[in-house]
Amino acid sequence: MDKPKQSAALGFIFITIFIDVLGLGIIIPVLPKLLQTLGHIDVSTASKYSGWLTTDYAVFQLFFASILGSLSDRYGRRPVLLISLFGFSIDYMFMAFAPSIAWLFVGRMIAGVSGASNSTATAYVADVSTGDNRAANFGLIGAASGLGFIVGIGLGAYIGAINIKYPFMAAAALAFSNGIYGLFVLPESLSLRNRRKFDWKRANPIGTLSTFFKKPGLAGLLSAIILVYTGQKAVEYLLSFFLYEKFNWTLSSVGTLGIFIGVVLVAIQGGLIRFTIPKFGQEKNIIAGLLFYALGLTLIAFASKGWMMYLFIIPYCLGGISGPALQGLTTSKVAQNEQGELQGVITIINSVTVIIGPLIFSYVFYHFTNKNTNMYFPGAPYIMAAVLMLVSVFIAVRSFKKA
Repeated sequence: MDKPKQSAALGFIFITIFIDVLGLGIIIPVLPKLLQTLGHIDVSTASKYSGWLTTDYAVFQLFFASILGSLSDRYGRRPVLLISLFGFSIDYMFMAFAPSIAWLFVGRMIAGVSGASNSTATAYVADVSTGDNRAANFGLIGAASGLGFIVGIGLGAYIGAINIKYPFMAAAALAFSNGIYGLFVLPESLSLRNRRKFDWKRANPIGTLSTFFKKPGLAGLLSAIILVYTGQKAVEYLLSFFLYEKFNWTLSSVGTLGIFIGVVLVAIQGGLIRFTIPKFGQEKNIIAGLLFYALGLTLIAFASKGWMMYLFIIPYCLGGISGPALQGLTTSKVAQNEQGELQGVITIINSVTVIIGPLIFSYVFYHFTNKNTNMYFPGAPYIMAAVLMLVSVFIAVRSFKKA
C-alpha cells in the first residue's frame, strides 16, 4: 500500500476507533442519570444495573470478537469494519429512544456485536505497520481513544443536559456517516496471499484463547493484559457513579473532568509514548505504566475533595504508556496472517474483563455505599483495581525474564 493510501486508511481507522470510544464516553456521564430516570432508583442501585448492562455488552462482544477476527483474516478487513459501523448507528438509536431499562439491554447487545470489530481495526493497523512504526501506530489508536473519550464525554454531559437523547442521536449520525465515507476511501489492507480459510474451531473464543496462550512468550503478556484491562474498568465504567455519590457533582462537572482526562490521554498516547518507547524500550514502558496505574487508582480511592480528582487522575493516565508497548510486544510474536486472530484474542480478553470487572466493581461500590452499609467507602473498587495492577507488574516481569 503506497503512503497516501496508507495515510487515508489510518485516518479512517482513527475515526472508526474514535467513534467506538465515543459511545463509551457518551454513556459515562449520562448512564447514571438515564438509569435513575427510567428505573426511578438512586445512584447506588443504578450502579448495579450499569454492571449488568456492561456484562450484556461484553458477552456479545466476547462471542463475536473471534468470529469477526477470523472472518477478516478470510475475507479482508474492509467489509467487516464497514458492516460494524452501520451496526453502531443502530445501537445508538436504540439507546436514544429506549422507553425502559429493558430496551437498553437490547441496544447493548447490538453494540457488543459491532464493538467486536475493534479487533479487525487493530489488525488493520498491524497489516500496514512495520518495525519501528508499529508501536507508534498503536499509539495512534490510543490517541483516537482519548479524543473519542473527550468528545463523547462532552456530548454526553453538555448536550445531554439539554436532552438526554441528543448525544445518542449525534453518535448514530457520526457512525453512519463514517460508514458511508469508508465505502469510498478505505482500501483493503490484507493481501490475498495472506488470507486463510475460515475455521469455526479457530473462531471459537475458548479454542482461540487456548491456541495463543500456548505460544512461546505470549501467555505471560496476555495474563498481564487481562489484569490491566480488568483494573481499568473501575475508572471507565464506575467513575461517574463515584463522583455523583461522593462529591454530588452535576452532569456538566463530570463532563468537564472527562474532557480533562481525554486531553491528558491524547497528549500521552499521541505524543509522550513516541518519545518514551524509542528511548526506554517496550519493557520499561510496560513496568512504569503499570506502576503509574496503581498509584493513580490508590490516590483516587482516598480523594477527599472534588478538585483532587484533577490532580490524582494524571498518574492514572500516565499508566497509558503501558498499553501500546504491550500491544506492540504482543503483535511482534505472531505471524502476519495471525494478526487478525490475535487482535480477536485481545478483544476476547477485553470482553471477559468487561464481563468481570464492572460487575464486580459495581457490587463492591454498592456494598460500600448503600444505605445499610456498615462501612461507607466509595473508593473501595479503586483499591481493588490498584492491587490488580501491582500483580500484573509481577507477571509482566516474569514474562520478560522467560522470553
